[in-house]
Amino acid sequence: MADIAAVLGRLTPEELDELRALGPQGHLTREQTDALDRAAGGSGAGRGYYVPTGSVSATGGPHVVLRSDVSGWLFGTSGEQGHHEGVPRSR
Repeated sequence: MADIAAVLGRLTPEELDELRALGPQGHLTREQTDALDRAAGGSGAGRGYYVPTGSVSATGGPHVVLRSDVSGWLFGTSGEQGHHEGVPRSR
């Protein structure tokens, strides 16, 4: 799996803002998982960056959230210092 910083650094500022707006445990949309897949290298490549919650949507699809270390990195709760370099902050 690629480096978290590298993958999140390949997302657009708008995509990062959408992820931040959801919060650390927000359910990702199909568009957001597609963006993570693209940033990780292609179809399905981002699956390690998001995980199922165990619940399902009204249409029967699994709810997924950012993996805890990815969420910690994005929201600054991972305890690492300087890990946000190269990833733009919200405006």
